[in-house]
Amino acid sequence: MPRRGVRRKVIDMPRTVLVTGAAGHLGRAVAAAFEAEGANLVLLDRDRALLEAAFGGDGGQRLLVPCDLLDAAQVQAGVDAALARFGRIDVLCHTAGGFRMGEAVHETSDATWDFLLDLNARTLLHAARAVVPAMLTQRGGKVINVGAFSAQRGLGAMGAYTASKSAVIRLTEAMAAELREHGINVNCVLPTIIDTPDNRAAMPDADPARWVAPADLAAVIRFLASDAARAVHGAALPVTGLS
Repeated sequence: MPRRGVRRKVIDMPRTVLVTGAAGHLGRAVAAAFEAEGANLVLLDRDRALLEAAFGGDGGQRLLVPCDLLDAAQVQAGVDAALARFGRIDVLCHTAGGFRMGEAVHETSDATWDFLLDLNARTLLHAARAVVPAMLTQRGGKVINVGAFSAQRGLGAMGAYTASKSAVIRLTEAMAAELREHGINVNCVLPTIIDTPDNRAAMPDADPARWVAPADLAAVIRFLASDAARAVHGAALPVTGLS
């Protein structure tokens, strides 16, 4: 027992944050935002070379996990490695996903449908299956998914894409309803166009100053992962830049 009048020193353990799609532009910004607070980082992407190019090697508070997010066994193995290394996962940032214009709905190919639903929704299911049981065991956690502002309604030649990102919103809401009583907050962000080199190349006549900077979106994600957002459950938060 400490002597009367002597305070016990409280040591804050770093949080462990798992980021999917970590080697992408948004994933790197999210990793940098949490690195700034001293978090342990578990960084998932499909290829070790991409991860090493973005972050360097493993070491200290960083664990690189190359895995195919469409392979549930690989995702589970990556989460198991993270738990073995750091003991817990406090935050899941599911930034993996992507965009592709499609056909009219009546012309949508199975290939387009499967590609977008796999990329945007199935990867979320695999990440949730692997991470949520650990959060239930530790009685707390934060999950932040990345939807899309355009997924709030259907758009021409984007039916498969908006359906896949709408699935992210609905899954977020369902998870929030299921997990809030267990101390787990689940929310998602809905960005408009993110300012990346790929998007600048694809839309050379657009004004990227009106888009969402990855660092700005990462700041919103970090807020949703913070104690300040402890009362927020099932939100789909638009992040629209200046547009």
